[in-house]
Amino acid sequence: MSKLWSLTRRELGAYFLSPSAYIVLALFLLISGYFFSTYVIAVRQADMRPVLSEVAVLFLFLLPALTSRLWAEERKQGTDELLMTAPLSTAQIVVAKYLAALLLFSAYLAVTLLYPVMLAVWGPLDWAAVLTGYLGLLLFGGAALAVGLYASSLTDSQMLAAISAFAMLLGFWISAWAGGALPPGWAPVLTYLSFTTHYQDFSKGLLDTSHGLYFLTLIAGFLFLTARRLESTRTR
Repeated sequence: MSKLWSLTRRELGAYFLSPSAYIVLALFLLISGYFFSTYVIAVRQADMRPVLSEVAVLFLFLLPALTSRLWAEERKQGTDELLMTAPLSTAQIVVAKYLAALLLFSAYLAVTLLYPVMLAVWGPLDWAAVLTGYLGLLLFGGAALAVGLYASSLTDSQMLAAISAFAMLLGFWISAWAGGALPPGWAPVLTYLSFTTHYQDFSKGLLDTSHGLYFLTLIAGFLFLTARRLESTRTR
């Protein structure tokens, strides 16, 4: 466990040596602040739901930038072989990189808690609904990071990794809409696979364990795929 945490800290520290983490944070705060001022301050309504819904869409564009470097940069610099010879299993290395990205992402979310605090100063706020919405964002973001980590394991180009991650995330986002253009038997499957199907209840303040299980399963699945991808290169 100590070796796993050491690698996690190393990966987290690498983020702060890279401009991408600061650029993503700046964009995230700028755009989320715009959403907050537009949907809440301008209409003087103490409701975080529209803000959280727009922030989820923002993740489709910003989170691939956080994960693109995780494996692509290692492979481009030739440090992936050294990392794979570390006294850790492939699964532990994958989990360490994922945890580093998740911790950074969680810090980003924590900063935006200032918004509901400001609303609470103005008047009564349904904190249960707000925290449920943030839980949905955390799960949705966690799944997006797992997808991005897998995309990064496929190439040594950060740009290509980011584009691939965005394409996969967009596919998950719009799959429910695509179901209408396919034979009837496909519609329920694509609707279930859609991020929007499982996130929208969280954004409304509704807690459903089946939606949480969906995101956790997706996270585990893509971490498994990443480990299998790396195992295949490790044994060559």
